[in-house]
Parts: sequence; C-alpha cells; structure tokens
Amino acid sequence: MISGYVLRLLRESAALPQSRLAELLGVDLGTLQGWESGRRPLGNVRGAELLQLRRRLAALGAAGALFGWLDAAMDADLVLAAALQPPEDLALHPLAGWVQSRESAHLVAWAVRGITPPGLAPYAARTRRGPVPTGPHLSAADREAFFLNLRRTSEIAGSRGDRTPLRRQTLYLSSYDPAPDAEDWAAHALAAMRPALALRGYTPRWIEARTAATVAARQGDPEPLIHFVATALSGDQHGELANLGYWAYWLGAMPADQADDAFLDRPESAAWNPLALFRGLVGSMHPAPGTVDLYVHSVTTLLDLHPWLSAADPATTRHLLTLTANLLDLRVVSSVSARALESVHYRLQQTT
Repeated sequence: MISGYVLRLLRESAALPQSRLAELLGVDLGTLQGWESGRRPLGNVRGAELLQLRRRLAALGAAGALFGWLDAAMDADLVLAAALQPPEDLALHPLAGWVQSRESAHLVAWAVRGITPPGLAPYAARTRRGPVPTGPHLSAADREAFFLNLRRTSEIAGSRGDRTPLRRQTLYLSSYDPAPDAEDWAAHALAAMRPALALRGYTPRWIEARTAATVAARQGDPEPLIHFVATALSGDQHGELANLGYWAYWLGAMPADQADDAFLDRPESAAWNPLALFRGLVGSMHPAPGTVDLYVHSVTTLLDLHPWLSAADPATTRHLLTLTANLLDLRVVSSVSARALESVHYRLQQTT
C-alpha cells in the first residue's frame, strides 16, 4: 500500500489523471487503480514491467526525487506485511536479512503514525478533489496488530540470542507505538540490552548498545546516548568509523544493500560519500536531548577526518554555523558536546 501511494504521488507530479496514465502505459484503469490502492501490490509486478513503468513515468515528467522513494516504499511494504503476518521462520523476516534504510523506516512511520516523511511533504500536501487518502495509513486494527506483532518478534529474537538485525530493528520500529503501555514495554526490552552500554570501545554488541541508547533517547532518557558517545565512540578509532559508516548507510551516503550489521566490523571510509554524509548530518540535526550530542560528535569526527568538507559546500557550512550558534544558546547539549561545538564553530568561521 505504501508503494502504491508513492506511485500515486509520481503520477500526480506528472499532472496525469489515472485514466490518461493507464492509457499511456497500455494497462486497464482497474490495474492502475489497484496498484495505487495496494490491492494489486507493485511487488508482484514482473521486474521488466516495473522497470518500464518507471522509465515511462520519467519520460512523462514525473518528479525525479520520487523514484528513490518508490524503492524504499517497496521495502517498507515488505516490513508491513511481515509485521502484520509474521513468517513462522523468523529468519525469513525482512528485518532479519536486511539493514533498513532511513527512508523505509520513515515510510513505515507514515503508515502507522501518519508522520509524513519530510522529503515527501511537498508532494503529499497538494490539494486534491474528493475523499482522497492523505497518506498510506493503516486502519486502527492493523496498527494495533502491527505493534503487537513487532513486540512479540523482538521478544522472540531476544530470547533466542538472535545475532541478525531483527531484534534491534523491531525494537526501533516499536518505539513509534503510541499505546499507553509502549514506554513501559520499551523500558523492559531495553533493560536486556543495557549491559552492552557498559562495554567500552567497539565490540560485537556495539550496534546493540547504539540502538538501545537511541531508543532510550526517543523515550525521553538522553543519558544512555550521552554515555555511549563518551565510552563507545570517543577515542576509539573503530567505534568512530563504525558510527560514521552507520550514519552513511542511514542517511543514504552509501548503497542501502547491507544484509546484516557485519559491515560495521570492518568500516571503510572509502565505502561512503563524505560530502553526502556531511550534508545529511547537518540537514538532519535537531535539538532533541541526547540525540543532538550524537549528531555533534559525528559531525566533529567527520570534519576531523575530512577538513576539506567545510570549504567544499559553503551553503551547508553556513547552515552548520547557524546551528552551532543556536545550540550553544539553547544549552541543550552536554558540557563535552558544548566544547566540541565551540571548537567547530571557531573552525568554520575561519573557512567562511
């Protein structure tokens, strides 16, 4: 249903009614309507036909920025389907054999919480006639089933000592749950992961500790994430590179095709685009307690590794200068991060 809605946005960006696009594609109107509504999943369309559909939409003037979202939407549909009807063999769950991208996670959040991804907001906000859905939203019953099954899957994976990304990724998506008991459940789930936060530097449980700390920050407790930055990142070269590598994956600065977390065991800065990562980190930074400390540390590390970045993109550098000044005024970062911000602010002023 998510990929169908993104297909609708593609069609609308080309200013084509359904009947006209169906005619141009050589399919009947019912087929196109089925794709857009989700009754006929795009994932069931043959690869050659799907490729032709994309190319035809591009030739008809559909917004280029939306095509990448179509791929992420098909991934998000797989996650939704597996959460609503979990496979008997959890090794077949899509979150067990693939590290989810930010776009896919944001699209899932759109379906279950109505949170429109920022990159799609300009297209989703357009005025439409009649009772047209404002997004790919699940029904209340499906939302309840989605989060209930996510919890169960996370618990089963945890009880089995599952080393795939399944446990941490279902835990992360569960943090979107608005149910009254969601915070208590998350706190209980995080308790089993807290020992990983006591480990220093990079260990096989590093990504588990990072997930536990970020979910705790989402739940209103910033201290684990501040602690993680201080003990698992600062001064540890492997941890620093793994952190930048994960950010690069999450922010689209490297191909989103990792089957598991093993790419963090041997992080290579050559695998990601540093300029794209710089833009992604600065563009995503926000003053949420705890989370902002991770952003500050990551940007500082990236600029230490690639000092040329501030001169390579003056617009992003100016934006970062404004952000650092505002964050220092707001006093929302730890004392360690405040000193890092002051240093970054001074360095950036020398290049602008």
